[in-house]
Amino acid sequence: MEKNVQISILCQLYGKLLTNKQYEFLDDYYNNDLSLSEIAENNNITRQAVRDIIKKGEKKLFEYEEKLLFMKRTLNQEKKIEKVLVELTKIQNDYSDKQIASVLENIKKELNCLV
Repeated sequence: MEKNVQISILCQLYGKLLTNKQYEFLDDYYNNDLSLSEIAENNNITRQAVRDIIKKGEKKLFEYEEKLLFMKRTLNQEKKIEKVLVELTKIQNDYSDKQIASVLENIKKELNCLV
């Protein structure tokens, strides 16, 4: 996954655990596409100070994810849901009664993993 997307997702999950400045700067940089210079100018601080705050915020986000694994779990759950949807589509389109029973069993197994 691209770093920008990863940081954006982590910011949604854990952003409220950061300082207000870290959250604000990460949001401006990754979600609002502002440059370091623009953020610095808007906050009357140096570009280097903005960079340091963003780097510390990124580090915190990755530390939270390493310990809590919300993003990893969410992405795994989404993959499993996609598999279930594919199986449901198969039922709708292709199968006889015996095949339907087998596919339904696969769906039940996938859904049990989500609980």
